[in-house]
Amino acid sequence: MRRVGVCVAVCAAFAVSSSASARVLRVGSFHGISGQFASIQAAVDAARPGDWILIGPGDYKTLTSRHPAGAKDVPAGVLVTKPRIYIRGMNRNTVIVDGTKPGSARCSSKKSAQNFGPSSKNGRLGLNGIEVWKANNVWVQNLTACNFLGGAGSAGNEIWWNGGGTGKIGGKGMLGTYLTATSTYFGGEKTAAQYGIFSSDWVGGLWDQTYASNFNDSGYYIGACRQVCNQTVNHAWAEFNALGYSGSNSGGRLLVENSQFDNNKDGFDTNSQNGDNPPPQNGACPAGVKPPVAGAPTCWVFTNNFVHDNNNPNVPGAGTAAEGPVGTGMSVSGGRNDTVMNNRFVNNGAWGVILFPFPDSGPPCTGGTKNSPLLGKGSCLYDDWGNHLLNNTFTNNGGFGNRTNGDFEELTFESHPSNCFAGNTDTSGSLNPDSAALQASKPTCTTTSVPSNFNLAFLNELVCDTQAKLQGFGCVPSDHYPRRTKVVMRKLPKHLKSMPNPCAGVPANPWCRQQQGQQGQQGY
Repeated sequence: MRRVGVCVAVCAAFAVSSSASARVLRVGSFHGISGQFASIQAAVDAARPGDWILIGPGDYKTLTSRHPAGAKDVPAGVLVTKPRIYIRGMNRNTVIVDGTKPGSARCSSKKSAQNFGPSSKNGRLGLNGIEVWKANNVWVQNLTACNFLGGAGSAGNEIWWNGGGTGKIGGKGMLGTYLTATSTYFGGEKTAAQYGIFSSDWVGGLWDQTYASNFNDSGYYIGACRQVCNQTVNHAWAEFNALGYSGSNSGGRLLVENSQFDNNKDGFDTNSQNGDNPPPQNGACPAGVKPPVAGAPTCWVFTNNFVHDNNNPNVPGAGTAAEGPVGTGMSVSGGRNDTVMNNRFVNNGAWGVILFPFPDSGPPCTGGTKNSPLLGKGSCLYDDWGNHLLNNTFTNNGGFGNRTNGDFEELTFESHPSNCFAGNTDTSGSLNPDSAALQASKPTCTTTSVPSNFNLAFLNELVCDTQAKLQGFGCVPSDHYPRRTKVVMRKLPKHLKSMPNPCAGVPANPWCRQQQGQQGQQGY
């Protein structure tokens, strides 16, 4: 099996949950049988490590908010601080953890229905949805979270495994399956929902059968775990976000497979930066760790994914995510030693895949170049190198028709070991000329440094597309990239797959009497 290491934490947690001491706390009602609790937070407060929390169908509004001790700017509608709690909805599409006010419609898009979170001296803080704070091996499954909005605090995240934001790993193990994250409200970037399914300062876990849309940073985010992430994203679907996925400083063993990224501004982005420290983003295998996929040359692997039609400027977008290059299937920005293999990149108007440096500023600049001669005093440059683009299929990319638009491009500012390109094909019969030249000249990644590829034409197009400011570079009269005219919040697709048997593996209880003695969850 390819998920090396993923089952270690998950299976250990399951063994505890199946013990005789595990209780089942029920929220709401199911098939006419009432549970013991009316709110999810009340059940979480009553739970002990090893307990299950089942949630019946319903719209669970945020009546109050909680924040972790010593972190008032991280408020949550549901806050989990105890390890080994297993939270599961009885139906993914009808169990709604809802950030809107009581009395409003389910996931209402009206401004009057929104809960902008607790007040602070800097304004309303916003809210997170389900936030797991430094609690190991917590599961969240089979439900939808919506309309938890941003503000003056660290908020706007629908489902968040939060290791504390200190730049050190604060949580271990997780399981998130059959999850939907979205927002229907947009009243400007200050209050927009930021992330759908999120982990930071965390190691170990699996997200499977998930969906995320309408976020102004990214639908999915894994960050601040450097080279010990040890996470898998499988069967994900991200659309209508600024970035379908974002991964800052997340490397080592990290696998993204069998997933779809479409109709975002930029489909998938992994990068190094001064933020969610420590940088850089490095997919090389740590000592004693093997790649999660046979034949992969590194431990960070993006494989068997469908990345298409990421040409959408009319999405929310804030900060550096707003600078994501529209029309791009995948961006590796300042990333190192990543493997992109056996994927399909289709109908991305600018480029299928691009590799380029990430320009940043200030400390700590770990792994970057301080005061880069190219960027000036105070800068921190993260160049890209050692990335493998292997055996991918490209179809109809580069349709915007600007210079260098096409299948894949590379830009490097410094001398480092090379990126490499091999076995990539275009269904038209031939790669575009720039991509073909890269593949011919760099079929193998080097371990010694090679000269930079200061690709001026591509740099100019990248600056134009992102609307970044770089003296001497920018759009030429013939350039055309779509620009945002009006943000459009998209409806959820109908009938997203729910967990086939939400009672599987749960101790016997009034909602799951027939499950007594079953051990379930064998797929995890």
